[in-house]
Amino acid sequence: MTDPGGGGAAPGGGQPAAPWTGRRAAGPGGDGPAPGSGRTEGNSFGLPEAALGLVGGFLASIVAVSAYAAAAHLRSGVTTYGTDIVSLVVLWAGFIAAVVAATRLHAPSRSGAPHGGRLAGSAPSLGTGSVVEDFGVRLRPWPDLPLGIAVGIAAQLLLVPLLEAPLSPFVPHLSQKLGHPTTQLLGHSSGAALVVLAVLVCLGSPLVEELFFRGLVLRALLGKLRPLGRRLGPAVSVVVTGLVFGLVHFEALQFLGLAGFGVVLSYLAYRTGRLGPSMVAHVAFNSTTVVWYVFHH
Repeated sequence: MTDPGGGGAAPGGGQPAAPWTGRRAAGPGGDGPAPGSGRTEGNSFGLPEAALGLVGGFLASIVAVSAYAAAAHLRSGVTTYGTDIVSLVVLWAGFIAAVVAATRLHAPSRSGAPHGGRLAGSAPSLGTGSVVEDFGVRLRPWPDLPLGIAVGIAAQLLLVPLLEAPLSPFVPHLSQKLGHPTTQLLGHSSGAALVVLAVLVCLGSPLVEELFFRGLVLRALLGKLRPLGRRLGPAVSVVVTGLVFGLVHFEALQFLGLAGFGVVLSYLAYRTGRLGPSMVAHVAFNSTTVVWYVFHH
């Protein structure tokens, strides 16, 4: 999903954003700090599933769109409301399948194999069998809502234009070209179809992408790169997750803005230990784009 000047954030989708709660991290005597109350330490699993989900999701999406286009007798390369929906839903299915597979495959055995904690100072953990627990799927109305909204809008209106500004001397009509993905996605829809796409872009994409990139990918990298140290490991994990997030949108001109925003989202998820702030920021970021498009078209 592109911004008014070009930056964006989609391909994913998801489920309603509601306050999530979960079990408290077990400690001596059964007590411990509330989940999502500290920096994310990482998981000892998830990278293979993330790679398979990413590749499998995109390949399945291509196949599904081709099948839909053939059934609808569309010319090659033509995109419609239907192809957009099929592409998004199938891609999201790949992302969600990877997340679920990772947590289920690495959950403790029924015999009671131990799993570690998730807060700073603990070792990378095995899975628990719970997506909520393993990937920090929690939203605290305060401060996640105001923080996320402020970060998302600021990133859209300030950060992304700043990162894309260096391209201006080298790319004629940069602003128009940066806005092309948004026009391509929403331009052929109106009425109810536009509303459905707007909901998918503003809610679906942020929720599934955050679960996949900041939940599965970031936490797997944090666990894998733990030997680099308490500062370098998280720094590299946050940056790499942001770069991957930018790359998978396959928009060369928007890459700097998308990657920069991806780094911001990754830092939010790492620093807070939960996905609530990054999900809200992503929703605000995409919603700003859709509102701008609607009012200018």
